[in-house]
Amino acid sequence: AAVYILITALMNGGVISRQYQGVLVFACINCILAVSLNLTTGFLGEIALGHAGFMSIGAYTGALITKADLLPGTPGLLLGMLAGGLVAVIFALFIGLPVLRLKGDYLAIVTLGFGEIIRVIVEALPFTGGAKGLTGIPRLTNFTIAYWVMVAVIAILFAFIRSRHGRAIIAISQDDIASEAAGIPNTYYKTLAFTIAAFFAGVAGCLFANYMGILGAKTFNFLKSIDILVIVVL
Repeated sequence: AAVYILITALMNGGVISRQYQGVLVFACINCILAVSLNLTTGFLGEIALGHAGFMSIGAYTGALITKADLLPGTPGLLLGMLAGGLVAVIFALFIGLPVLRLKGDYLAIVTLGFGEIIRVIVEALPFTGGAKGLTGIPRLTNFTIAYWVMVAVIAILFAFIRSRHGRAIIAISQDDIASEAAGIPNTYYKTLAFTIAAFFAGVAGCLFANYMGILGAKTFNFLKSIDILVIVVL
C-alpha cells in the first residue's frame, strides 16, 4: 500500500512520465507471469516453455469479452480476467493430465509445441482477427488495476506454497520417488500446480490485451515464453 501511494503521488506530481507509467504497467503484468511460471518451474521443478500460449488464450478470451461489453467498465475487465484464466485452465488440463504422468523433459517439449500451435490457430480464426490482429479492444487496464491484481496474485501464491499443498509440490520437486512413497499423489499435485500457473497467465494476458487495445498472434511467440522463463531464472 505504501509503495502504491508513493508511485501514485509521483504520477500525479508529473515526476513519472506517461511513458514510464506504461513501463510500470508492463512490469506488473510481467510480475504476474513470472510468479505464476515460478510455481511450475521453480517450486514444482518442471520446465514449461509455452507460458506465452496460456497468456495468449487469456488475452484473446478477455479481449473478446470486454469487446462484447457484457459488463461495461471495470466489472467487464474482471469478468474477462476470470474467463481468460478459466479457458487457460481448460487447455492446461488438456495438456497436463497426460503429460505430467510422465517423467523427464516431456512437459517442456509439449508446451513448446503447444505455444506455437496456439499462435497458428489464432492467426487462422476469423473471430480473433486472423493475421491482421484483433482491434477495438477497450483500454480498461491502468496502473491501479495492474498493481493490485499483481499484489493479489503474489499473496495467493505466497499462501498457497506455504500450505500443505505447496509443501507437497516442493516435496515432489525434491524427490518424486520419495514423495510418492510417502503417499503424495504426484500426478494430482503436478497438474494442480500447472493449472494454477496457467490460470494466472490467462489473467495477465487479459490485463495485457486491455492495456494495448490491439492484439497480434506474433506477440505470443516462443521468444515471449523464453522472456518469462528468463525473468523467473534471474
